[in-house]
Amino acid sequence: MNAVEKIVSEIIEKVRRQGDRALVSLSMKYDHVRLPRGGIRVPRSEIASAVQCAGIDFARLIRTVARNIAAYHRAQLPRDRAFKNMHGARVGWRYVPVERVGVYLPAGKAPLVSTALMTIVPAKVAGVCDITVASPPQRDGRINPFVLAACHLLGADRIVRVGGAQAIAAMALGTKSIPRVDLIVGPGNVYVTEAKRQLYGRVGIDMTAGPSEVAIVADESAPPGLVAADLLSQAEHDRLSVAILFTTSARLIRRVKEEITKQSRQSNESVSGVRYVKCKNIGDAAESINRMAPEHLQIMTVDPGAFAARVRNAGAIFAGSFSATAFGDYVAGPSHVLPTGGTARFFSALSVETFLKRISCIRYNRNSAAKAIPLAEKLAQIEGLQAHARALRLRVER
Repeated sequence: MNAVEKIVSEIIEKVRRQGDRALVSLSMKYDHVRLPRGGIRVPRSEIASAVQCAGIDFARLIRTVARNIAAYHRAQLPRDRAFKNMHGARVGWRYVPVERVGVYLPAGKAPLVSTALMTIVPAKVAGVCDITVASPPQRDGRINPFVLAACHLLGADRIVRVGGAQAIAAMALGTKSIPRVDLIVGPGNVYVTEAKRQLYGRVGIDMTAGPSEVAIVADESAPPGLVAADLLSQAEHDRLSVAILFTTSARLIRRVKEEITKQSRQSNESVSGVRYVKCKNIGDAAESINRMAPEHLQIMTVDPGAFAARVRNAGAIFAGSFSATAFGDYVAGPSHVLPTGGTARFFSALSVETFLKRISCIRYNRNSAAKAIPLAEKLAQIEGLQAHARALRLRVER
């Protein structure tokens, strides 16, 4: 067990044993915040004050963007289906929403209002009836007013000022102030991710997300200034963020480096996470992308559609020089909660389906049961499960 695993395991156990008391002491230890007595859950008066502080223009902005995100996710809603199988029995499936969802909103360099949109809206479209939002408080014990206002406007049922692994543990296990949820979604730091991993099975999770990533595939046709701007836009998320340019052009690499230097000097942005990979040809670039399975893949080539067709592993694909990853971060429609660290090989982006369960439905009558029994009984006998065989035979012996 490494250091992070050990710390998170101890945090989970403390929350399990002490509930709210653990949340208060852990907030003091890790966030240096003294939560007010009985003040884990943000009161209505504080939320109302935040909405007023954010203002009418902010409310209008949130509702406008939310409508676009909701339209995308409504189009994703899967349909129930039923049909007859080979015996004439009715079989199929239906979708039902998860009842209680916990949303984790990080509070690092910036108030992530956009993450509230990208998690709460799909949950609402899916039909989730109870949403708890957990977010780390600032040093004064309050959550950023824009985050509070956004969560309220989007329909969160409660907002709690708790962060880190202790927030994940509280939502997974339940405390006096925080009801137990069925599914936890939202990005976070290494401790949040480890808590989700350790508690998976007791609670559902969306994915194990890590630092932000962007891979840009570009050829000579790509504008160096835009390539540089998009690399920097993702690198600014976090010092651990990954931003890589894959190209067949050494000339483009030189020009992008010049632009990176110029733009980062103007805006005082870090370039520590930016890397460059010279590829032999476009096929080599595609193989590199599928091995990396990046969170964001941006394609700036003469024919972005042709390259996109070769991609099997990516969280989201942005095709063409006008398709900035920042559109996906804010307003395009798909959720920006995406798989990172190579997990796009088996995880998908957060979507309306994240919040739905598919229940299988099976209905036999006397005639269809009679047709199915001979096959099912033979299988039961091969497996040596006599009670199974008897349960089948009784249907026709009655």
